[in-house]
Amino acid sequence: MDERTHEHAEVLVDWSARVERGDDVVLSVAEGAHDLAVAVAEKLGERGANPLVTYDSDEVSRAYLRAHDGEFGTGEHELAMMESADVYLRLGGGRNTSALADVPGEVRQGYATATAALRETRMDTDWVSTVHPTRSLAQQAGMAYEEYRDFVYDAICRDWEALAEEMAEMKELLDAGSEVRIEKGGTDLTMSIEGRTAVNSAASVAYDSHNLPSGEVFTAPHATEGEVFFDVPMTINGKRLQDVSLVFEGGEVVDFSAGTNEDELETILDTDAGARRLGELGIGMNRGIDRFTDNVLFDEKMGDTVHLAVGRAYDACLPEGESGNDSAVHVDLITDMSEGVMEIDGEVVQRNGVFRWEDGFEV
Repeated sequence: MDERTHEHAEVLVDWSARVERGDDVVLSVAEGAHDLAVAVAEKLGERGANPLVTYDSDEVSRAYLRAHDGEFGTGEHELAMMESADVYLRLGGGRNTSALADVPGEVRQGYATATAALRETRMDTDWVSTVHPTRSLAQQAGMAYEEYRDFVYDAICRDWEALAEEMAEMKELLDAGSEVRIEKGGTDLTMSIEGRTAVNSAASVAYDSHNLPSGEVFTAPHATEGEVFFDVPMTINGKRLQDVSLVFEGGEVVDFSAGTNEDELETILDTDAGARRLGELGIGMNRGIDRFTDNVLFDEKMGDTVHLAVGRAYDACLPEGESGNDSAVHVDLITDMSEGVMEIDGEVVQRNGVFRWEDGFEV
């Protein structure tokens, strides 16, 4: 086993999930994540935690969803398991990144709606999602397997405390700000961040951060106006979306288009009323991620990108007692800011992918 797999497991258990003795841990393992699961199980044993291992396979999910009549139950047995868990760890890495491509959109919508309570309960745990480098993900990224492993571990096995300190500056700007504007080719978008709290997503539940790797600062925008063009391709539900354009009026998507699989984009936006509103504005700041790989876990953290998610907003960004945008979906779309400008309250904080505190920033 690659020694970096053990380092990955240690970062996940100690830094990210902060697992303690006696914690009840649900460990969800994808088809290709066996090695990482072994390393994580060892760490959980050393720390005296209590793991329950489940199998997460897109191919199994495909078989189930395609055979089902569409009248889904609420999954009370799985809900009971999650209600008793302290920690949920998802180890991604399947055999086929397009395994769900031929599952009808209305079936996926129905399943997402029926299992909404399960997702909410999972988010009440100290949950963390990560990915083990697999050959299918390397192929999707257009990279040799060995090259892809190096890429993944460069993004994951890093000095997270140092990155957290750097990202704190962006968090302060967003917390103090009222409006964000993004401008680039095909994009002129404004959104309110008044009264919101940004999350310094430093790959740890201690920072209200639940992805490994992470390296973004995100908040929950509202009152969105204008047009945005997403030029970074993304495979969502097994279908590749490319050249997506969204037009917002009164905070809601009123028009949309996509260069590929526009029907999939429409399915996402029609999931429910909240799917046509933004749930997240995220600013990528992980310089250990230096190329696009068609995997949102990495691409949205890249240092010269901004991503916007249609659908559910995260409670960590909202004032106490306030409900943000609610939806059964949370779908991230990414735009490359290497030739663009981001402003907070009229002040440029990033130009052509360079933050104002970094070398090379153009005033």
